[in-house]
Amino acid sequence: MLASGLVLVIISSAIAAVVPWLLRAGIDSLRAGAPMQRVALIGAGIVGIALVGGALRYWMREILNGLSRYIEYDLRQALFTHLTTLDPGYYGRTRTGDLMARLTNDLSAVRMAAGPAIMYLTNTIFGATFALIFMLRIDVKLTALALVPMIMLPIIMIKMGGAIHRRFEAVQEHFSRLTTQAQENFAGVRVVRAYRQEEAEIGRFLQLNETYVVKNIALAKLYGMMNPMFGLLAGLSVAVVLGLGGALAVRGTITVGAFVAFGFYLTSLTWPMIALGWVINLFQRGAASMGRLLEVLDAEPAITSPASPKALPPAHGGRSITFRDVGFHFPTEQGAEPRWVLRNVSFTVPAGGTLAVVGATASGKSALIDLIPRLSDPQEGEILIDGIPVRELSLSELRGEIGYVPQESFLFSDTIASNLAYGDEAHSLIERVADDETLAAESRASGEQDAAEHVWAADVAQLGDTVNDFPHGYGTMLGERGINLSGGQKQRLALARALARRPRIVLLDDALSAVDTHTEAEILRGLRSTLAGRTAVIASHRVSAVRDASWIIVLDRGRMVEQGTHDVLIAAGGRYSALLSRQQLEEAIETEVGVA
Repeated sequence: MLASGLVLVIISSAIAAVVPWLLRAGIDSLRAGAPMQRVALIGAGIVGIALVGGALRYWMREILNGLSRYIEYDLRQALFTHLTTLDPGYYGRTRTGDLMARLTNDLSAVRMAAGPAIMYLTNTIFGATFALIFMLRIDVKLTALALVPMIMLPIIMIKMGGAIHRRFEAVQEHFSRLTTQAQENFAGVRVVRAYRQEEAEIGRFLQLNETYVVKNIALAKLYGMMNPMFGLLAGLSVAVVLGLGGALAVRGTITVGAFVAFGFYLTSLTWPMIALGWVINLFQRGAASMGRLLEVLDAEPAITSPASPKALPPAHGGRSITFRDVGFHFPTEQGAEPRWVLRNVSFTVPAGGTLAVVGATASGKSALIDLIPRLSDPQEGEILIDGIPVRELSLSELRGEIGYVPQESFLFSDTIASNLAYGDEAHSLIERVADDETLAAESRASGEQDAAEHVWAADVAQLGDTVNDFPHGYGTMLGERGINLSGGQKQRLALARALARRPRIVLLDDALSAVDTHTEAEILRGLRSTLAGRTAVIASHRVSAVRDASWIIVLDRGRMVEQGTHDVLIAAGGRYSALLSRQQLEEAIETEVGVA
């Protein structure tokens, strides 16, 4: 596409250069009293060439501008695909608004450089070349004098091009900050309103917006200087041609037709000079934006699948999980002392067993859960699934075995049914379902079991009755992040989503923290039968959620301080027992307050 488009640009430039030459012939023919038939033929030639040139210019724009859209499409797809491979740590370091700015404004700038800029640069080079060839054929001395003012052109291009690059980078960086500010305000709209910070946030956005305008105006001033400078140089060239060329025409050194044609060629040379400023601006913007996009594409994922992954053995139930002297800390700055989140953690959960992890806030429960599906990797020790280190398994196979409910329940802006089906191969089927009755009926009629699984999972999570109360049932659309659901409803939907996959390993990271005690008891009752035969790791600050686990470990500042069954730990009278006593006291106080 690029080659064919550029060929059309060159041909159209060559054809355009022929028109003034024909005009010269026509004028000289009229002055010489040539037959009108000859003049008419020249006129027809000019019209025909104009039509062909117009068609060629249409197709060159169609091809090259279309090419730039394909490049934008490929880049956007490559960026999104690469972003899905990056670890959570990358998103912890990178602002969402900054990424969105790169995927919008920067991509657009690269597209303009990859399409229109290349097209106009080629048109400028060859249009100027063809014009110069014909100008030299008319008069070499006149051409040389007309080009004298253009000696300053390369100096202006180098100086102003670098300045445009720097200022455009500053504009794009600030646009990222502006986008981040808006994104955080929209995502945290409840907090903003609850703390009555609307005016303060409007003021912050106004300040960022004003700075963005100032930076853009500074860029516009610089760019605005280029065209007048190029126009000045072109004007000086025109003055030379009018003075010297007019004198040559009066003396008869060149014909009137040649003088007129020379003026046209000079005009066609002037426009490329002016367009060159715009092209330089596009290339500088595109280079700055491409650099920002490459920063994303060059980011290496910290967690990857091995080159030759091992396969998990066949299993009919759960899978065993083993931690061997595991130590983990979050990335630190070079030379800084790491703050260990987990240290010397060792345990084994047999296939089909349930491990409970309890401890105070910041004791390392969530970090332990995140290590199993390799959302993070430990710096010390190793983790094994059925005796195979997780680093030796492909991420796809490892995570395909796991149903994961994070501490913060994330829901998509889609229907309840679609959120339930997320991760299923039958995702497309579930999106067509309007309510639970239709869902169950379609499942029975088509023999598909997946739809019924989602209703079953919702019932286990005590969500079925809640969904039935919605006007559109499972077809109810959720707002951003499920904003039209309560915290407890979001957690139950996230739990149902994980269970619907019938995973061999279930990870629950404080998954019932926002659920009331009565609903929690109902969910736990359903989970006991649901988790039978599956391996489960449950992290919770509520002892009631873990007391039936086959094994319990207690974390304190990242270290295992107690382990055993519920009864053994209660009898030991340690941290676990103290935690239970405190929770029982809190529940008793809440009950008395409620009665009062």
